[in-house]
Amino acid sequence: MKRPLASFLTLSLLLLSCNFLQPTPSPPPSAPGPDPMQTPWDDRTHFKSGLVASAQSVLNGLAGASVYRIEFTIADNLYQVAGTEEVRYTNTEDVALNEIHFRLFPNILGGGMTVSNLSVNGQSAAPRFGLENSLMIVPLPAPLEANQSVVLKMDYAVTVPQAVELNYGVLAYYDDVLALAHAYPMIAVYDDEGWNAEIPPQDGDVTYADAAFHLVRVRAPKELTLVASGREISRGEEGQAQVLIVANGPARDFYLAASPKYEKISQTFGEITVNSYAPRELRDGAQFALEVAVRAIDAFSERYAPYPYTEFDIVSTPTLALGIEYPGMTAIASRLYDGNRDSRMYLESTVAHEVGHQWFYNLVGGDQLDDPWLDESLTQFVTLQYFADEYGKVGEDEFRASLEGRWARVNNEKIPIGLPVSAYRGAEYSAIVYGRGALFFLALREEMGTDAFDAFLKEYTASLSWGIAAPEYLQSLAEQKCACELDALFEEWVYP
Repeated sequence: MKRPLASFLTLSLLLLSCNFLQPTPSPPPSAPGPDPMQTPWDDRTHFKSGLVASAQSVLNGLAGASVYRIEFTIADNLYQVAGTEEVRYTNTEDVALNEIHFRLFPNILGGGMTVSNLSVNGQSAAPRFGLENSLMIVPLPAPLEANQSVVLKMDYAVTVPQAVELNYGVLAYYDDVLALAHAYPMIAVYDDEGWNAEIPPQDGDVTYADAAFHLVRVRAPKELTLVASGREISRGEEGQAQVLIVANGPARDFYLAASPKYEKISQTFGEITVNSYAPRELRDGAQFALEVAVRAIDAFSERYAPYPYTEFDIVSTPTLALGIEYPGMTAIASRLYDGNRDSRMYLESTVAHEVGHQWFYNLVGGDQLDDPWLDESLTQFVTLQYFADEYGKVGEDEFRASLEGRWARVNNEKIPIGLPVSAYRGAEYSAIVYGRGALFFLALREEMGTDAFDAFLKEYTASLSWGIAAPEYLQSLAEQKCACELDALFEEWVYP
């Protein structure tokens, strides 16, 4: 059903239905059993319940995906975290590797991370550090040949900043909310550049990651409501702490948010449950966010590929961005929940945008620092399609007007959309990647024809699921689907 749409003509984004349940208490502690954290490396049983039936075949693939076993212990003050990590890394490249690179993102997000007791296959290792201690280089005792695996183990400690100024507050303890983004040592991507690592600019996303599997145990004060990427597989207590174990994967990252103020409302449709978490006073906004997420998941599953997980979580946080994407969940700025008309429009467009990232960031990965248009520009276009599906031509036209208004911030300069984040100055990143970039996909659809364009996006999603996208592949597949030559269009819009 098409719904009436309040006018969008002055809206410019900063960014980037059924029955509702009453807030529910936490389930009782699980009965003791085998420790899921000791599951054999190749046993993916625990991940099955987190995937819809059509996505479970991936558990028989991704043979070289990294497997993380992570433990977080959150202190009573909520801004200090102790952790352990054991990860099996498999060399899926065609060259031997002499070292493995890890990102320690808290060291450039306003907090701090230290690593100790590092070992490689049980042997002590001495790492080197770079990029302002956000890169840890682990030497291997012998070259790791193609298709060989190695197990690395380490302890680490994180101090979480108590402010939200850096990178939008993705990692922060602020206003009774703990946001743990990128809070464990993450293996960098090895690609045609070698180990790909750099210090990200403040404007964009910080990660570039392969799909991996994460088993995570969290120990935290009992009064916290914990919301984590993945599917809960056990819950219990240890003394004064609650203990939660989740299985998350395949996924690009692991994220956790926690607050003593969170209450949950939920909706289940088909195999998928959507949960929305916010303080009681923000309940109306949390319910509206849930409604939007349900509609967006349904629409995008039809257009691109089935949503892969059995859960999607929305958490309100004090982030300075309007919203930030993570696998199977999103953080939404609490200020959008206040219920006024403008906030409600921002809330709808933000939630739809972040849901879109479940396809173009998580399912289809990419280098978010060097090719931000492959996830942000495409996801802005996806958001336009949400408004077209929900509200018809009026919705599409008015959201398009907001994109054009964004591009107008730089006087409609024809700055290429295919630049790395670091190449944009001032207002250019927002105006070009989020404005002009989305308009490029409208121009591409017009050039290809709607039927060919829709078929192209479906195949693009299917062929790259759990892989990494590249601009050259996007163009070649589009040309294949329309049986046309697109060099002129890409040179006008994309390439410098």
